[in-house]
Amino acid sequence: MEYFDSIVQPLKRMHMRQFITQVLNFCMIAASALMIWKSLMVFTGSESPIVVVLSGSMEPAFKRGDLLFLHQSDREFRVGEIVVFKIEGKDIPIVHRILEIHEKPNGEVDMLTKGDANAAHDSFGIYAPNQQWL
Repeated sequence: MEYFDSIVQPLKRMHMRQFITQVLNFCMIAASALMIWKSLMVFTGSESPIVVVLSGSMEPAFKRGDLLFLHQSDREFRVGEIVVFKIEGKDIPIVHRILEIHEKPNGEVDMLTKGDANAAHDSFGIYAPNQQWL
């Protein structure tokens, strides 16, 4: 209760005009951040233009906490490239390197990925159950 009072008391002392100004400033900051994020999405062609590396699986290339700026490319994938992907049922993006590529006769491409610091490729525990390729 004491914590709540320490927040409410300064608000009570503010004049209505000051309070409205503070609320409008906060709204402008939030709207600016949203516009910057949406602009990055359009510019990069990626639904998530900035990703934070959450684990050490790609060390020494990327360390935990590194920020990655992503862009969508029309080029074909190549072995050794670093890709960011999501697994069905998991909301966290995964940043790993392409280990193998298999092209199907119908033109679809399957990839096998692996973190640089991981001992095994991603079909052992990262992919969805019974999934061998991306």
